[in-house]
Amino acid sequence: MHTEINIFEKPIERIRKTCELMGLGAEFDRKLPELETHLEGLVAEGETSEERLAVSGLTFLKRAG
Repeated sequence: MHTEINIFEKPIERIRKTCELMGLGAEFDRKLPELETHLEGLVAEGETSEERLAVSGLTFLKRAG
């Protein structure tokens, strides 16, 4: 049995929920491709902590906004 693990799933969902709570759901949807690229870069550099990815993603969206 093959199971694919997506390291981005939980951080992206946390970021989405945070943006929705802040009334920024549309902003999240618009920036999602850039956010995914940002997170992929972090993982390529060795980051595996879901919490750190979520915080970095939120920081990225705040700066990009």
